[in-house]
Amino acid sequence: MRYQQYFENAKKGCAILNQISKNTIDEILKDIADNLLLKADYILKANQEDLEKMPATDPKYDRLKLNDARLEAMAREVLNVVDLESPLAEIISSSKLPNGLDISKIRVPLGVVGVIYEARPNVTLDVFALCFKTGNVAILKGGSDAEASNKAIMSVIHDVLHQHGIDVSVVVLLPAERESTAALLQAVGYVDVLIPRGSQSLINYVREHSKVPVIETGAGIVHTYFDESGDPVKGRDIIFNAKTRRVSVCNALDCLLIHQDRLNDLWNIVEPLVQQKVQLFADHSSYTILKDKYPPNLLQPAEEEHYGTEFLDYKMAVKTVENLQEALTHIQLHSSKHSEAIIAEDEEKILSFLNAVDAAAVYANASTAFTDGGQFGLGAEIGISTQKLHARGPMGLSELTSYKWVIRGTGQIR
Repeated sequence: MRYQQYFENAKKGCAILNQISKNTIDEILKDIADNLLLKADYILKANQEDLEKMPATDPKYDRLKLNDARLEAMAREVLNVVDLESPLAEIISSSKLPNGLDISKIRVPLGVVGVIYEARPNVTLDVFALCFKTGNVAILKGGSDAEASNKAIMSVIHDVLHQHGIDVSVVVLLPAERESTAALLQAVGYVDVLIPRGSQSLINYVREHSKVPVIETGAGIVHTYFDESGDPVKGRDIIFNAKTRRVSVCNALDCLLIHQDRLNDLWNIVEPLVQQKVQLFADHSSYTILKDKYPPNLLQPAEEEHYGTEFLDYKMAVKTVENLQEALTHIQLHSSKHSEAIIAEDEEKILSFLNAVDAAAVYANASTAFTDGGQFGLGAEIGISTQKLHARGPMGLSELTSYKWVIRGTGQIR
C-alpha cells in the first residue's frame, strides 16, 4: 500500500509522544512559535506560490492568504496553547466501591487524529500544537491549494523537533493529492478519529466514505434574528461585524431575520454593509423597504435557494418574520447547527431563543464572530463540531482526549 508507511509512522509516533515530558512539549511549542516568525519570509514566499494559483475573487483566497500579522497571530495561538494546563492524566471522577476497589476515570489521548482540510494553512500549525500538547499524533491532509504553504510550515515544525531530538513521526503531512484522502478514510487500525474541516461537500464526502470514526466540523449557515425588542444600535454593529469581519470563515453571518414591526429600522441596520459592498438577497417586504436606499447593484430579490446557503462571501440573505416562533422555525429548517444569534431586549424572548435553538453556539446580543477556540479561551481550535457525540462547538485540548477507567484493588475477585 502506497501510504502504509505514513500510517505506520503515525502509530510509531504515539509511543514516542508517551515518553515526552509536559515541560519538553511546552518548550518545543515555544520554539516553534519563535521559529515561525524567524522564518516568516520563507513561509510567505511559499504562500505566495499558492496564492498565484488561485483567483483573488475565490472565496477561499482570504483563508489561504498569510501575511506578517496572520503569522504573528498563529504564533500567539501556539503560545496560548503552551499556557494552558494539559488535560492528560486529569482525574475526571473517582470513587471507592463497596468491595474496596478504587475506581478512577482518567483523561487519555485519542491516539492518531487525522484532519482533512482545504485552503487554510493556519490549520497545519493549530492542529499540530493542540495534538502535540495532548499526546496525539496528527496526520494532516491539506488541500492542493495550500500545498506549498503547508510544506513550509511543516518544515519549521520538523526543524524544531530535530533540534530537540524528537522523531518527526509525531506529526505526519500526507501528500496533497486526492488519493491520500481516500487512503486516510480507509486507515482502520491506524487512525483513531478523522476530523474534516472545510466545505459542506468535503464534510459530506468524508462522512459518507470514511471507515474511520468521524467528528463533523460542519459548515456554518449562520442566522441572526433582530427581534421586535431589538436595539438598533446594537443590531447595526453586530450585523456589520458578523457579516464583514471575515466573510470566508464558518462563523460569518449568512441570513438576517427581522421582525416585521422593525422593518423601518432595516436600512439603518444594514447601511454600514454598503461600504463593504455586501450583496443582499431580500424577501419581498425587506426588498420594498430597501429598494430606494440600498445600492441597486447590490440588492436583488431573494430566491428560496438563498436561504440555507453558506455564502463565504460578501453576500447575505434577509427575511422578514412575523414573530419569534417564525424565526425559530426558519432557523430549524435552514441551520447547520453551528452558530445562531438573537438581538433583543426582551429577556423572555432571549431565554426562549437560547433554549429553543439547536446549535453548537447560541448568542444573545453579540456577534457570531466569537465562535472560535481562541476567543473561547481554548488557546486554539482543531475545529468547530456541529454534532452531539463526543464534542460540540470549538474543540480545544479537552476535546482531543478520551478517558479510561483505572481500577486499583487489594486482591478482590468476583
